[in-house]
Amino acid sequence: MRILFLGDIVGRAGRDAVLAALPGLRQRLNLDLIIINAENASHGFGLAPAMADALFAAGADVLTLGNHAWDRKELLGYIDSQPRLIRPLNYPPGTPGQGHTIVELPNGRRVLVLQVLARLFMELSDDPFRMTAELLGKHRLGVTVDAIVADIHGEATSEKMAYAHSFDGRVSLVVGTHTHVPTADTQILPGGTAYQTDAGMCGDYDSVIGMDKGAAAARFWRRAPGERLAPADGPATLCGVLLETDDRTGLAVAVSPLRQGGRLTQS
Repeated sequence: MRILFLGDIVGRAGRDAVLAALPGLRQRLNLDLIIINAENASHGFGLAPAMADALFAAGADVLTLGNHAWDRKELLGYIDSQPRLIRPLNYPPGTPGQGHTIVELPNGRRVLVLQVLARLFMELSDDPFRMTAELLGKHRLGVTVDAIVADIHGEATSEKMAYAHSFDGRVSLVVGTHTHVPTADTQILPGGTAYQTDAGMCGDYDSVIGMDKGAAAARFWRRAPGERLAPADGPATLCGVLLETDDRTGLAVAVSPLRQGGRLTQS
């Protein structure tokens, strides 16, 4: 099975680049599933329902969110009607939406996609390790599902790495999101789980993590309110991870970074 995970879409530049590229990527890479983190797709903060619909129409199979999940309040009513849009699994009980989804492909294979919110330097949430363990107690890789992809949305590289090693051999891919910078540690762990600390973003890299560099840099020069941050709108680079799994075990047989367009070195 071939799965593409694209990192955080940031603003119009990232959104337009993803919408334009998805059909060609699916065909060129012979993809079975496309997963995208879209929590910053709407002007850099949150995801509007109309933009979620556009991403699904362009070919996204699953959208994940993160700490900006509720920046667009209209998503609160939308998320319960769209099972392919997931928010962090470790949000408290009663939170709208779900933290995981199972996608059934046309050939009958099933893929579990989940997201957790890390805790170091992030907003308070339930234990992502424990809640992932509970979910994996119900879904076994290579038995009840054919692949499992876990998006860990967080700041600390140590926490993401510890999470990946904790579930090595039990999921197909652990990939980090949130920091908007692609890391160079793409690998297959000893137990067969593919890993990259952060997928990076789909956005303009002539920026400060996707935001206009002038306004963002000014915040580090002075301790006073400045202009509202807005996404940079130059040519975007698509950043993500391409995974190939073993059809029998669901574990990774190949993984590589994807970088397309914009300013970054292409991969």
